[in-house]
Amino acid sequence: MTRSIHYQNLLIEQLPIPTKLLTSYKSLGLNETETMLVLQLHRFLSEKNEFPTPGELAQTSTLNEQECAKTLRKLIQKNYLSIQQKQNKENRVSEVYSLDPLWNILFTESKPKTETEYEDGTLFILFEQEFGRPISPFEIETINVWLDEDDLEPSLIKAALRESVLMGKLNFKYIDRILREWKKKGILTVEQARESSKNFHKKQTTPSNKDTEKRDTSFYYNWLEGED
Repeated sequence: MTRSIHYQNLLIEQLPIPTKLLTSYKSLGLNETETMLVLQLHRFLSEKNEFPTPGELAQTSTLNEQECAKTLRKLIQKNYLSIQQKQNKENRVSEVYSLDPLWNILFTESKPKTETEYEDGTLFILFEQEFGRPISPFEIETINVWLDEDDLEPSLIKAALRESVLMGKLNFKYIDRILREWKKKGILTVEQARESSKNFHKKQTTPSNKDTEKRDTSFYYNWLEGED
């Protein structure tokens, strides 16, 4: 007797994949590795796991955890993936991945902003150099918010990064505070930011020798003097 196949059960477990993604990923600048990770994220999201870790992604991939994390960063840098905040019934806020940026580009025929538009992609590289580590997907998303939602010039973000190092407070919250303070003051250019920072530092007391020995600030004083 032929064994009955329950096709309904099989179909329930199927994952719909846009044909347009498979035919257009090359023109979007995605490679096979990035596209496969997109499909894995799509699967996790359909299973209500909205923020899979690189380790979870690596379990069903030939990539290791570090390679998955690196690919996630690339997808965010290319503006195909975003990180959003979601509030549950208990008012707890959590981060979730969203592929909406990719779907919007794919189905509206609009072209995404690329890293080359952000001063040849040096902005993300500069942050990683100053932090001495790869920046996280959430940190990349923060930079993208400054660029896309706040419409800040990359040069102004770089100036805020340099200012945070000069002040010895290298963290994203402090950089965000600098940018918001500049926005309140109507500062939109590096020249205006430089003048504001000069006036601020003139009012500060001279740092102790101990603080001076901790870091070489010559590069950052150069930015105050007008050298990028």
